[in-house]
Amino acid sequence: MKNILLGLAATTALTSPALAEMLPLEKDELTFGFIKLTDMAPLAVAYEQGYFLDEGLFVTLEAQANWKVLLDGVIDGTLDGAHMLAGQPLAATIGYGTEAHIVTPFSMDLNGNGITVSNEVWEMMKPNIPVMEDGRPQHPISAEALAPVVESFRDNGEAFNMGMVFPVSTHNYELRYWLAAGGLNPGFYGEGDATGQVNADVFLSVTPPPQMPATLEAGTIHGYCVGEPWNQQAVFKGIGVPVVTDYEIWKNNPEKVFGLTAEFTEENPNTTLAVTKALIRAAMWLDENGNANREEAVEILSRPEYVGADYEVIANSMTGTFEYEKGDVREVPDFNVFFRYNATYPFYSDAVWYLTQMRRWGQISEAKPDSWYDEIARSVYKPAIYLEAAELLVDEGLADPADFPWESDGYKAATPAEDVIDGVPYDGRTPNAYLESLSIGLKGAQVVVGNDIQG
Repeated sequence: MKNILLGLAATTALTSPALAEMLPLEKDELTFGFIKLTDMAPLAVAYEQGYFLDEGLFVTLEAQANWKVLLDGVIDGTLDGAHMLAGQPLAATIGYGTEAHIVTPFSMDLNGNGITVSNEVWEMMKPNIPVMEDGRPQHPISAEALAPVVESFRDNGEAFNMGMVFPVSTHNYELRYWLAAGGLNPGFYGEGDATGQVNADVFLSVTPPPQMPATLEAGTIHGYCVGEPWNQQAVFKGIGVPVVTDYEIWKNNPEKVFGLTAEFTEENPNTTLAVTKALIRAAMWLDENGNANREEAVEILSRPEYVGADYEVIANSMTGTFEYEKGDVREVPDFNVFFRYNATYPFYSDAVWYLTQMRRWGQISEAKPDSWYDEIARSVYKPAIYLEAAELLVDEGLADPADFPWESDGYKAATPAEDVIDGVPYDGRTPNAYLESLSIGLKGAQVVVGNDIQG
């Protein structure tokens, strides 16, 4: 407690300009939701380092049971905002699932996920995986190594099941992307179908993140895609092996966002700016000086009120390494990125990628013009709010202007082929051309009708 008080005192002393220029807040008592994953770190750090208090905000952080409960809480006002799957604000805004206009002025991180398989499946995959000179598996591991395993299960009359955390989660789309890149069809969503298993080679189902290891151990699923620390937990428990990280699937891919209702941001513009300022500062702290603060961040996250996993499990990925097989620890300094590479800027192109994946697998049932993707991205992602908050931090001497993309039109440069596991480049400005370039997935006017793809 003494250390926490000293830290808050030091923070207050360093940030007197912020206090002197505090925004006139429309609402200063706020409740934010989160799921117990390491990428909720900006919220925990903004609270523990006193950044919310510096903005005059009295924040309560509340862990939520699952992503649906969290989204419902934001929509009904029980929560003022939340750590969200990037697909949630987009899906809600277009009316896929619960309909509501949710926006984000802040992206929470890049990377941070992995795909883990059971020990049994790993042993079946290993003969199909090239090895390095030291005998360790060569990464990244393609789903081509999994294809014979899936075929073996099918020949024995057994479905091959994998878990992901929510139908519009990054994890669903990353798992699907990896499987499809290796020639395995993860299935399509039909009209009114929430399972997404039409024509599937691998059957995906929803499992809440903290329950992934236990569900794998029980044999209900044969693998899963989830954020940390639940891949490393499988390694520590000796029940599974992470085979690929999302950094290896798509280098520096966008991950979670901070979501609020459009109504909240319109009624509370200064409060929204203040929250965004605090979160930017937290992200800066998490990445500054070559991740020098990560051990302290791990200690915070290991507390039961946040992630609640063992310090060693969280540290395995948060401090710049990642463990695959037990003892196979490799340097992955960018496994978790919170501020570098403009990680916190809400790029329209990130939103467009999620929308393309919804269309690819049938969650968006009909073809849309490129202009529609841009329109939806602009209605949900709010870089203008982000840059206004950043400008205030620069004016207060709390941020370096060189760290922000002031001249951006909201679209990143195209992702080059070498940064993606299937070698397919991505340009958010041309979503339909991108969809056409993918080997498995809906194209053009194709639609899912029953168990068939038509068009």
